[in-house]
Amino acid sequence: MTTPEELIAVHGLEPIPREGGLFRRTWTGPERPDGRPEGSAIVALLTAGDFSALHRLPFDEVWHFYLGDPLHLLLLAPDGTTSTAVLGPGPHPQLVVPARTWMGARVAPGGAWAFFGCTMAPGFTYADYEHGNAAELTARYPAEAALIGELCRP
Repeated sequence: MTTPEELIAVHGLEPIPREGGLFRRTWTGPERPDGRPEGSAIVALLTAGDFSALHRLPFDEVWHFYLGDPLHLLLLAPDGTTSTAVLGPGPHPQLVVPARTWMGARVAPGGAWAFFGCTMAPGFTYADYEHGNAAELTARYPAEAALIGELCRP
């Protein structure tokens, strides 16, 4: 039986700055002429008591489900549309979050934890991370105000 504690110990997971959850970078590709890596990959863990705060990135990000309970991802698209995607066992083990889409995630109701990964090409840099502001996102996506409030942190 795998537990969150075992995953933390085996993978050396550490807190994700600002966003929430625990992670470890598992791969960084070679550096491109612009200084960013060709690609990057992480493994991450979210528990029912935590969440991945709303944020966006300038490139597509592929989420991969590995173990545990499904994740619900709130997606706020640049064109003003919204959706909630489910990443988990069964028909949705991968999900592509398009570039510039606000994303926030939490373990599905009734679940305890989810172990997953994210891959980007070009690779992630901290300079690319844009943290969501609850007031600004609620003004842009008023129908999702309740979830936005739950998935934002200062």
